[in-house]
Amino acid sequence: MHSSHLLLEEPIRMASILEPSKCSFFPALTKIVGTLGPKSRSVETLSGCLKSGMSVARFDFSWGDADYHQETLDNLKIAVKSTKKLCAVMLDTVGPELQVINKSGNAITLKADGLVTLTPSQDREASSEVLPINFNGLAKAVKKGDTIFVGQYLFTGSETTSVWLEVDEVKGDDVICLSRNAATLAGSLFTLHASQVHIDLPTLTEKDKEVISTWGVQNKIDFLSLSYCRHAEDVRQTREMLKKLGDLSQTQIFAKIENVEGLNHFDEILQEADGIILSRGNLGIDLPPEKVFLFQKAALYKCNMAGKPAVLTRVVDSMTDNLRPTRAEATDVANAVLDGSDAILLGAETLRGLYPVETISTVGRICAEAEKVFNQDLYFKKTVKYVGEPMSHLESIASSAVRAAIKVKASVIICFTSSGRAARLIAKYRPTMPVISVVIPRVKTNQLKWSFSGAFEARQSLIVRGLFPMLADPRHPAESTSATNESVLKVALDHGKQAGVIKSHDRVVVCQKVGDASVVKIIELED
Repeated sequence: MHSSHLLLEEPIRMASILEPSKCSFFPALTKIVGTLGPKSRSVETLSGCLKSGMSVARFDFSWGDADYHQETLDNLKIAVKSTKKLCAVMLDTVGPELQVINKSGNAITLKADGLVTLTPSQDREASSEVLPINFNGLAKAVKKGDTIFVGQYLFTGSETTSVWLEVDEVKGDDVICLSRNAATLAGSLFTLHASQVHIDLPTLTEKDKEVISTWGVQNKIDFLSLSYCRHAEDVRQTREMLKKLGDLSQTQIFAKIENVEGLNHFDEILQEADGIILSRGNLGIDLPPEKVFLFQKAALYKCNMAGKPAVLTRVVDSMTDNLRPTRAEATDVANAVLDGSDAILLGAETLRGLYPVETISTVGRICAEAEKVFNQDLYFKKTVKYVGEPMSHLESIASSAVRAAIKVKASVIICFTSSGRAARLIAKYRPTMPVISVVIPRVKTNQLKWSFSGAFEARQSLIVRGLFPMLADPRHPAESTSATNESVLKVALDHGKQAGVIKSHDRVVVCQKVGDASVVKIIELED
């Protein structure tokens, strides 16, 4: 059965599959989030990542200190200047992550069918019989028969360094488990995941709050990835905290759905969050394997209809050590695009992988191929039907702009916006051509000094499928009193020509405000 969002011409010419893809300034409409770490922090490597298509850089605070991440970010800023490629910054919180502490760092070998005790006594030495953990409430949370996974790279899927434990007995604060497989745990820190068990810890830890209020404020982060988000209240509390931090009041919160608890409250979380990250590694452990695809498709559909960006993780794990993805992984990336993902998030592949630049490039090429067979017509009808009537003024303008662009085969849609909302609504209808979002800065004052807004809005569209931002000159208003605003439009068209997406005689759809009215116009370029 074909995916409903797959468009294939009948009859299919198999030979056409082998035709080389045309090069494009935009590697793909689907965005790529890269996690920066030891293998991806030099200016040279970061420049390669940006040129290959990375548009959001993720900083994972579950390892490394603030100074380490600051050095990486400083290198990223140099790379952004040299490549002239915009890149947004995402801070990923640690959240209530349970860890096994191995102070000696010696390898621990566990045998199949052997007994091992999980204990909150962190002064004990980790061994094949005892594993000290950083949480003293595990014994109250689990019961006999529950499943616990432990490993250094637990959620990468392709690793063989994790162990599957089954709770055999709870004795005081200790949990005695039966090891279901043989494994060797190497390193000083392992992640522990109790499957489908509620862990009574706050979603934002004290360490998270400290990092956000120092490193986050200092660097005016664009996105906050809220790990282990389980309830809509988690998002509300985090937003209240960000509002008090002044500069971060505009930071978007992406709720990371990692377990069954988050899945059960998905609809309320989606309503509160600015976007969703589907952490398939963790979910792949919490959910039965045969249910993961179902959650993925349902969650992406809900995000698409709500017009909120959806980010998918764990796609090409094997590229951590290899130059090519497996066949299953390549197909998985394409299906993520066809299912409606806005962005693909790379974790271990870029953080500690041997080929960060090649991985981004490969994922971008797969996304671009999948986009060519995305059934936009069906998707558009579905979205219009879901929105219903009467449509809001902005929704009507956005859908009309996309319909017009497709009908006249426009090469690009240009949207003038101050908040970025109009451009995001256009992108919601998944046009087949790029949307250049011209962000018009607005002047703000605190009665002591003037400042311009707009940079946040421009960078935050870097995670939305099909949106490509450019910052306009603040001297040009977004709302024109005359029927045309030639100066700003000319800058946008020149930008499109330089990018190679606009050529002579191309048609371009322009969406802008004229006075109190919103206007969609079609222009045909001359030589």
